Amino acid sequence: DEVTAGEIQHAVRFTAPETRNAHIWPARHDASELTGEQYPPMGQRFRLRAGFDVSGFSPEVQVILQALKKYGMILADNGDSWFISGVPDERWDNDHLHELRQVHGSDFEAVDESSLMVDPDSGQAQSP
Repeated sequence: DEVTAGEIQHAVRFTAPETRNAHIWPARHDASELTGEQYPPMGQRFRLRAGFDVSGFSPEVQVILQALKKYGMILADNGDSWFISGVPDERWDNDHLHELRQVHGSDFEAVDESSLMVDPDSGQAQSP
C-alpha cells in the first residue's frame, strides 16, 4: 500500500549474516556471540547514500530506495546479507524486487542517531 501510494514514511528492517554481541539504541537485544568490531551491532541504522542514482530502477523500487535514503534501515536480526523484510503481497512483481540486488552494502552509510535518545532504557526519541 505504501509503495502504491508512492511513499514509505519510515525505516525498514534488515538482516545481516553476522552481528556483534552488542546493541545500540533503540535496540533492546543482541543476537550473537561475536565480539569483533567488524560486525555491526543490533539496532545500527544505515542510510542509502544521497548520491545513489535511483533513476534506472522501476518506479516501485524507486519508492523503496527513496525511503532508504530518507529513513534508512535498521539491523533487526541475523539472517541473509542485507535482506530487507516486507509483507508478502501478490501485487509485487518479483522482477522488480530483484532489482534491489543491484544495491550493495557499500552504497550505504552508518547513521549515528544517539542524539535522538531520551533515555537508554526507552525507545522514546527526541524530535530532530
